[in-house]
Amino acid sequence: MPATPAQADPDIKDVKAKVDRLYHEAEAAQERLHDAQLDLADLKSDLAGLKADQARQDERLDAVRDQVSDAVVRQLEGEGISTVGQIVVSEDPGSFLDTLSTMSSFNDLQSSLLSDYDTELEALEIRREATDARTTEIAELTDQLSTEKETVDDKLAEAKSLLSDLEAEERERLLASRSSVGRMPTSVEASGRAAAAVQYALAQVGDAYVYGAAGESAFDCSGLTMRAWAQAGVSLPHSSSAQYGSGPHIAASDLQPGDLVFYYSPISHVGMYIGNGMIVHAANPGTGVTVSGLYSMPYVGAVRPG
Repeated sequence: MPATPAQADPDIKDVKAKVDRLYHEAEAAQERLHDAQLDLADLKSDLAGLKADQARQDERLDAVRDQVSDAVVRQLEGEGISTVGQIVVSEDPGSFLDTLSTMSSFNDLQSSLLSDYDTELEALEIRREATDARTTEIAELTDQLSTEKETVDDKLAEAKSLLSDLEAEERERLLASRSSVGRMPTSVEASGRAAAAVQYALAQVGDAYVYGAAGESAFDCSGLTMRAWAQAGVSLPHSSSAQYGSGPHIAASDLQPGDLVFYYSPISHVGMYIGNGMIVHAANPGTGVTVSGLYSMPYVGAVRPG
């Protein structure tokens, strides 16, 4: 019996589910990549600060070292003559006491200098160890960046392979079902700076989804929300999980247009609420920037930027 459309649908649905899963796995890897890039930037900033501290510590250590060297030289030249020798050569008790007092002060100074030297040397070693630790963390994080990038590429390639294995007609039907733009709202009531963010995000509906992109005509999920709120003068990190910590958390019942909404656990997707139970978001490479229902994905929470 020839295959009927009813018999073909389950195959398409199965492939669609697999493609969706692969797209999301790639997106999750991309968002981890964004997080790692932010961490790497922080580590490099820490390392620069530690190197500056180490340079200053080197200078302080050199200064104390010079003081210690001068004290030792003066002692060898006779400035540190023993108190026994002073007793032998002194004829004036008052002069002897003055000399003893000077000698005691000198020994105290020398002891203080040596103590300072030990302290500065220890401080320098602590800074060197911290610098080495940061350098190691940077190397490890750089490896992680490479791994996450490979995961994104592998998942995307696997999704494309699944699509290419379908018959041409089925593939067209599947892509058409994926790329259809969600129902556009007739109007969005947003106020203040949120209005600029919402207006920008909605203007991108139909643009492509590209992992790691933040405009002009292609975005990933956090790239879209970051770029949209930048129009309102609000700086957000290029990471969905980092954006989740960028403002006060809002209950679903209190959502307003412009609020950021987050999905999956751990968080790996972000969109923008536009009212009436709808969001605008960069969905995936098959759909691009579109409008969807608030609960079209596993909802986690919301944040109000600005």
